[in-house]
Amino acid sequence: MAVIRRLLVMLLLTAGMAHGGAVEVREFSNPVLEQRYQSLTASLRCPKCQNQAINDSDSPISQDMRERVYVMLQDGRSDMEIRDHMVQRFGDYVLYNPRLEGRTYLLWGLPAVLVVAGAVLVMLLVRARRNASVRALSDEERHRLEALINREKGQ
Repeated sequence: MAVIRRLLVMLLLTAGMAHGGAVEVREFSNPVLEQRYQSLTASLRCPKCQNQAINDSDSPISQDMRERVYVMLQDGRSDMEIRDHMVQRFGDYVLYNPRLEGRTYLLWGLPAVLVVAGAVLVMLLVRARRNASVRALSDEERHRLEALINREKGQ
């Protein structure tokens, strides 16, 4: 019985290593095409995984997307055509850097607006503090201060 159990464990371990060791091999006619493939697969997001590029994901949909990118590159399609196809198929979520369109102006512009607003706020606070520290005492404040100083000297 122990021999069968050992064989079963070895079989399961071997099957697990064979599955985990699967590597996709793509052959390219030139290094520029391979670089484009690497760039495209790094810039496309897996629809199933959270915030993971298709070149890093092991999900079946990422494998299909990588295969589709490879086939389209072999067919001579441009990077823009491939991205457009992926967006049409999977939606804007598939792009790590969303396109600048009417509905994404807020997404692209909000960080700049917040930086400018923060700089203006800091500038106003600094100016207000500078003006507050330079302001002279009124007559009432001066008399009150003199009264306090005289009272301290008198004790």
